[in-house]
Amino acid sequence: MPPLAISLLAGIGIILVFVGLYLPRTGRDVVAERLASFTRTARTLEELELQQPFSERVLRPLIRRMADMMQRAQASRQSGRKKAQGPSGIEAIQLRLVMAGNPYGWTASDFMGTKAFAALVLGGILFFLMTVGGKGALGLVFGGIGAAMGWFGPDLIVRSKMQARQKAVQRSLPDALDLLVISVEAGLGFDAAIARMVEKKDNPLTREFGRVIAEMRVGRSRREALKDMIQRTNVPDLNNFVGAILQAEQLGVSVTKVLGVQADQMRTLRRQRAEELAAQLQLKMLVPIAIFIMPSLCVVIIGPLWPAMAAQGLSI
Repeated sequence: MPPLAISLLAGIGIILVFVGLYLPRTGRDVVAERLASFTRTARTLEELELQQPFSERVLRPLIRRMADMMQRAQASRQSGRKKAQGPSGIEAIQLRLVMAGNPYGWTASDFMGTKAFAALVLGGILFFLMTVGGKGALGLVFGGIGAAMGWFGPDLIVRSKMQARQKAVQRSLPDALDLLVISVEAGLGFDAAIARMVEKKDNPLTREFGRVIAEMRVGRSRREALKDMIQRTNVPDLNNFVGAILQAEQLGVSVTKVLGVQADQMRTLRRQRAEELAAQLQLKMLVPIAIFIMPSLCVVIIGPLWPAMAAQGLSI
């Protein structure tokens, strides 16, 4: 096997080992937990620390230290500059993580540290493997590629989760509005209808509405809580709905009528999007039909005739 292939396979194996160590385990050993509940004794601080997974004991503190170093470097660069308009870099990253649903429990510091750690590890591994394999000139190239993959990989993960969450909010909005309309028409207030919807359904949209209710219970106004929800989701349909509710509240219009109109509009938009996707399927199916299905059909149809045609000296 060529040295380049061996280096690539070894690099992939090391990357998978790091991924397996870093990602949290989701499986539970129920029997072990029950036995531990009967045999549990007082443990020292060292035993409790050793009980944590390797990612919590070693990787996460290392990532946080790297994130702190990056934050101090960024603060020192910006100390002599004027304060820019709009949110800072850390605030923008935190907003993106909130819009993505806080994947893996990342904070802005954890996210920056993960990017730096992944870039350093991937770049170093590829550079080392290519250098050991006798490809010193390609070591810098592959090291740079690995560093770029490690640096931009977390951004792609957050972006994909953010888009998936926005799609989930958009899909669940028409049904949520129908439930709000039914609850309000049954005599509940708008806030009580939102609380009932949060109790009945569990999805990203209802969790956001649950946060709105929680903020209102601690003293925030409905307008501020709904505007913050718009920033956390950034879904155009939800923005239009919240804008209509706030405008109706400001003008004194009946919320029941506004909810009915908004529910009808959301159902219409959902039907139009479904029709658009159905129309796009015809074009999307042309490529697999032309590449995979048509050649197979030609082989199935003409294949049995091929021996007889070859015996008669005929060709296609």
